[in-house]
Amino acid sequence: MAKTNWTIDTTHSKVGFKVKHMMFTNVSGKFNTYGGSFETEDDDFTNASIVFTADTNSIDTANVDRDNHLKSADFFDAEQFPKLTFKVTSFAPKGDDYEVTGDLTIKDVTKSVSFPAEFSGLMKDPWGNTKAGLNVYGKINRKEFGLNWNAALETGGVLVGEDVKLEVELQLLKQ
Repeated sequence: MAKTNWTIDTTHSKVGFKVKHMMFTNVSGKFNTYGGSFETEDDDFTNASIVFTADTNSIDTANVDRDNHLKSADFFDAEQFPKLTFKVTSFAPKGDDYEVTGDLTIKDVTKSVSFPAEFSGLMKDPWGNTKAGLNVYGKINRKEFGLNWNAALETGGVLVGEDVKLEVELQLLKQ
């Protein structure tokens, strides 16, 4: 079978997240700069070879002070660790959708994680390009990756939740 390479169409993709703030509301954010390599057997994404990266310095929560804090050593330490990486080890059917498993590296910590994935199939755009849709949603515990900073609230609880909900929606362009 022939190898097929794909690139991320960043104008139609989003790498976002949500985390609890003060125990009761969510703060949303995204990474503005990301990329990776996607290689499949023809158009079959089962067991695709995928390496995804995001630039930690591109974190954007619509608040400059919060973004700068997230880039600091309290969280991502973007100066020392400029990228987070997800290296897929398995992309396999599970029920009507898929499960993507791989090694997620944030800062200097690598852990194997699995997330449900929706493969939306293939489609031709109006200019004749073949596109693929891939959506991954899940959650990680930020403390497992050394993102430990927090502040106790006077009324109990903490300022920043431990669970980070991931919302990755990728439109891929066949090369």
